[in-house]
Amino acid sequence: MTTIITPDGCIAIPQVLRDELGLRPGSVVELVTHNGELVGRKQPETDVFARWRGKGRLPAGTTTDQFLSETRDADRR
Repeated sequence: MTTIITPDGCIAIPQVLRDELGLRPGSVVELVTHNGELVGRKQPETDVFARWRGKGRLPAGTTTDQFLSETRDADRR
């Protein structure tokens, strides 16, 4: 795939590649040269839990303590 460098030095990464690599706004990409080629590497997130934080939802009307208690009780059965 090819892309064009804008006058201010920006490049657009095609959607197909962003999807394949899981690149989203804010993703960090390291750029290096290797034998005259430009190589980009996706940097891992420093906080592996940041991606998932805030995604879970408790069942309606349940407190965190109730949910944990029920989950732990189910594991003992």
